[in-house]
Amino acid sequence: MALDGTKSTAERTAGALDALAGEHAALCRGAGFHSTLALARRRVRGEDRFRWLSGMVTNTVNELGAGQGALSLVLNAQGRIQGDLMVWRGGAGSADALELELDAAQAEKLIAHFEKFIIMDDVELVAVDGVAAVGVYGPQSAQVLASVGIEAPGQQLSQKSMDWQGSELLVRRQFSTVVPRFTLWCAAGQRDELTAALQGAGVVEVGDAALETLRVVEGIPRYGVDVVEKDLPQESSLTRALHFSKGCYLGQEIVERIRSRGNVHRHLRQLEFMGELPRPGAELQLDAAPAGTVTSAASLGGRIFGLAMLKAEAETSGAELGYAGGNARVMPQPPSLEEVQRETV
Repeated sequence: MALDGTKSTAERTAGALDALAGEHAALCRGAGFHSTLALARRRVRGEDRFRWLSGMVTNTVNELGAGQGALSLVLNAQGRIQGDLMVWRGGAGSADALELELDAAQAEKLIAHFEKFIIMDDVELVAVDGVAAVGVYGPQSAQVLASVGIEAPGQQLSQKSMDWQGSELLVRRQFSTVVPRFTLWCAAGQRDELTAALQGAGVVEVGDAALETLRVVEGIPRYGVDVVEKDLPQESSLTRALHFSKGCYLGQEIVERIRSRGNVHRHLRQLEFMGELPRPGAELQLDAAPAGTVTSAASLGGRIFGLAMLKAEAETSGAELGYAGGNARVMPQPPSLEEVQRETV
């Protein structure tokens, strides 16, 4: 803590930041940064790393190009989702390097799950220590990064490694549906210097609440909130995390059986609510019958967006759904950038 009683960037609790409306405006109109992303990294090493990892996750590994990433789900033998993560290829001085990028809250569980399946394989999962993750978001992100000497990848799910202020900086462009999202991996001791440079370029610091709003507006599911351990991949609607022709992996038989023989009876869908902000767990109804459950909801300006696990008949009916605070409709796609900008000042 500083002598004046204020906390440094590293000491502050990001979720307690104020001025939520201003943070929303930065994310939707300019650029915002989050100084303490709770992410973890594991390098996958060994001669068998490609074959082994391909057998553990739902998306492609072998077909990733150097510098590319892909979202994957991790399943058990019954096809139930155990977690999600990003697989990245390249970096670490080699185009054939493989790395996992995980939510820190999931890391211990998923690494323990993986290690049960390293038997006769030449595979090692090595923690990447001494690094920190800073997130940068918003339509002006690439421009402000360039202004502080950081070259942002132009394509989603791509990465670049560069020297910044004498140290290695890894910049990853993540998946997004409305505004660009970047994760900047720097040496832990350089985080304050990096965030100070971003603030000097006019980037607004944002907290957990603002990022949660952006996630819900973009319709991006969060494991443990919108998708849980009992869910099947096709129920999660995370089709971008599935590869149907890459070969066998743990849980693949169930995924293929659903694909070839019939659909599941419920799906995670994005909704817009007309009424009060619903709480997670709120029941949705169609013609007075249970139709689904709200998993996340957030307000942006005068609109309320959310995610819900819906029965198939509810999402295909085209009718409005009811809940205790009003009505809701299924959104065919996330709102456009122009729409969300109209909701911020």
